[in-house]
Amino acid sequence: MPTLPRLLLAAPMSGSGKTTLTAGLIAALTARGLTVAPFKCGPDYIDPSYLALAAGRPCHNLDSWLVPPEQIAGILARRSASADLAVVEGVMGLFDGYAGEDDAGSSAQIARLTGTPVVLVLDVRAMARTAAALVAGLRDFDPRIRVIGVILNRVGSLRHAQMVSRAIEEYTGLPVLGSLQRDETITLPERHLGLIPTAEPGRWQAWLTEVRARVEAGVDLDLLLELARTTPPLSKGQDVAFSLPSPDFRLPAPVIAVARDAAFSFLYEENLDLLRAAGAEIAFFSPLADSALPAEAAAIYLGGGFPELYALQLANNHVVCTAIRTAAERGMPIYAECGGLMYLTECVVTAAGDSLPMLGLLPGRSVMTPQLTLGYRTVRAQTDTWLWQTGETVRGHEFHYSVWEGRPTDLPPLYTCLPDAFRTDERPEGAHWKQILASYVHIHWLAYPALAARFVAAAKAFRQRPFPDWKEA
Repeated sequence: MPTLPRLLLAAPMSGSGKTTLTAGLIAALTARGLTVAPFKCGPDYIDPSYLALAAGRPCHNLDSWLVPPEQIAGILARRSASADLAVVEGVMGLFDGYAGEDDAGSSAQIARLTGTPVVLVLDVRAMARTAAALVAGLRDFDPRIRVIGVILNRVGSLRHAQMVSRAIEEYTGLPVLGSLQRDETITLPERHLGLIPTAEPGRWQAWLTEVRARVEAGVDLDLLLELARTTPPLSKGQDVAFSLPSPDFRLPAPVIAVARDAAFSFLYEENLDLLRAAGAEIAFFSPLADSALPAEAAAIYLGGGFPELYALQLANNHVVCTAIRTAAERGMPIYAECGGLMYLTECVVTAAGDSLPMLGLLPGRSVMTPQLTLGYRTVRAQTDTWLWQTGETVRGHEFHYSVWEGRPTDLPPLYTCLPDAFRTDERPEGAHWKQILASYVHIHWLAYPALAARFVAAAKAFRQRPFPDWKEA
């Protein structure tokens, strides 16, 4: 089994600066000529965009609640095959996961499943010697997790850093690998769903250059690399994701049009790779800027994002709007998640009360609210569709501030959301109309790899029927 140098950056809680330090660390190591494979624990789409920017390659999610835990080591091994080391950013606090009873879905579980050592990122702006007690508690809470070092974040001065470092090293024996001083100029801007994705306009490269310089100056990269190399061999575990039946490559690959731009950037790379492995050709398009759907598109994939921020621009792209409406009327398979669902409704109502038209393929409107809907979900298919068979169950997650108002009660739901640790009721979710499948729930397809083969089969079936020249639609 291969020995893959690797480490996981975790913290006691969210907001400790994990993304900033992880991105800066990846950029600094990449600048040394190393190939770094970036990963993010949990279901998040936004933080991975920063890690991908730093590494110059896609960032993959490691979520042991969405995806069967026995597959996690295989994902890490497969996506690190050509890398010199893997760097994983944790989620929330080290032991925070789906619920409080165990470590399911937590950074700690990912570290345990993959034998990855943990480096603690500690925000010490309001503490000194207490930091040592905190580190000792995190190190000793679960003896199956190996904590190898600490990086201090938001220190107030050199003296502050020295004071905290001495306490941690004296009372825990763990090395403090370095520190970053408190500086709001490297604090990433946030919005209602967290950080702003790098798919949107911003000074991301300038920010990354500055953070990389801070990490190079403040962190002992040589010692960190030495510790990352003290890892056990990484078992590939199960690799069921890409053991799908081989597609018939004698036939032209069906084209699946995937929305990707500033409005729609929430996509799991694994989902796209599964579609490719099942025989599809992925063609990205921008609902914001393109003048047509991709040539010979036979299915459409509308992922999540921020259509509410770009609603006017989306509505003004009449050519693409007309093309998608025509495709839907002709029975083209369309799969939409969260932001994609919002795009399919009649309009988006912003927080300011402005109503901006959308595609109008689903009745009702998407209304922005101050209430965040957040959490893992288990959903069961309500009926047979081109993607689901009645009764099939899969895990997913929700993360949105909008609600679907005016949804007709007789519109068939796509799923039933099942009771969980926090909800005792079942509720309908999403919609199935013609060949449109739409829901607020995001699905990581490694939890159900057959979805990719079914998606491709539906695209092939549609391709057998005449369809218009989208450039003239």
